[in-house]
Amino acid sequence: MSFFKKLKDRMFKSASKIDEGLEAIIEDGAAEPEASNLTAAPDPVLAPVPQGAPAVEPARPDPSPMPKATLDNPIAPLSAPQPPVTKPGLIGRLMGRTVEPRRALDDDMLEQLEEVLIAADMGVDTALRVTANMAEGRYGKMMSVSDIKGLLAQEITRVMEPVARPLPIYPKKPQVVLIVGVNGSGKTTTIGKLASQFKAAGKSVVIAAGDTFRAAAVEQLQIWGDRAGVPVLTAPEGSDPAALAYDAMVRAEADGVDLLMIDTAGRLQNRADLMEELAKIVRVIRKRDPDAPHNTLLVLDATTGQNALNQVEMFQKMADVSGLVMTKLDGTAKGGVLVALADRFGLPIHAIGVGEQIDDLQPFDPEDFAKALVGIA
Repeated sequence: MSFFKKLKDRMFKSASKIDEGLEAIIEDGAAEPEASNLTAAPDPVLAPVPQGAPAVEPARPDPSPMPKATLDNPIAPLSAPQPPVTKPGLIGRLMGRTVEPRRALDDDMLEQLEEVLIAADMGVDTALRVTANMAEGRYGKMMSVSDIKGLLAQEITRVMEPVARPLPIYPKKPQVVLIVGVNGSGKTTTIGKLASQFKAAGKSVVIAAGDTFRAAAVEQLQIWGDRAGVPVLTAPEGSDPAALAYDAMVRAEADGVDLLMIDTAGRLQNRADLMEELAKIVRVIRKRDPDAPHNTLLVLDATTGQNALNQVEMFQKMADVSGLVMTKLDGTAKGGVLVALADRFGLPIHAIGVGEQIDDLQPFDPEDFAKALVGIA
């Protein structure tokens, strides 16, 4: 199954919510179909007789006897005349098709469309911008659900194309990739999937299990490391994660590793002490390499909706985020938040995830995402 097929199938909640909203909008103000100018001729037998008009008797059959058949004059059997075979015209073919309801693109419709997009967590500002662009040059035109979906997908693609960039690979060895995010966002799984994919692409990778406070995170990384054939560097539980990150850099340099991926403990963006600990990791690894980390990926959980905007703001301040990875798009009706993130911050979106398997995390494709979000096959 292609990733787009998975994306479309598994983003059903988001697509269904938008789809239902669009159908309700069109039905709410759909134009009544025009009555046809062609009317059937009245049946002469059943047509009413005007009052006072003389009654007209129906025609009676001719009483003259039918001619008899003789040997010299056989009579051919009677048969009804067959009408000529004709193909249906254009109007006939069109009348046989189901016509989609349509509605004029006006202020009321745009306001309802904004509400649908806001409900899908696209955010007020982004929803207003998207609908305004959709209306440009089309105001007053009749629109169907299919028309609106097509325009909406085009606008979402336009917003997201500038941020769809793969994770850059630099010649610097090791390239340090710091992974940050709140508890439960999918950081550990994302690291394992990325490490496995880079290893399959021929890159040498080392993982540093920087979440030294949660044994389950270390065990999960070790499982992924075993799958991918990637070493996982660990430290005793409760150790200083900044010290582990520094030691991992020294080891990666000595081994000539291409990528060093550093996991960090999940932390809430409103906990100043935890955020300061993250800032300490960055300061320590910069003592070894002033340009490190070369990538800082913020992993976001799509189910958090608009709260993802607050997470980006805070993590940018503390860790200088360079790119985003969005996970769990398969379990939410809030997929529109990714559009809001792209519109507001312009940070590169490197990958999106729709499941637990290794191939369920793929590079971000704006057109595929837009089609899946609005429910276009």
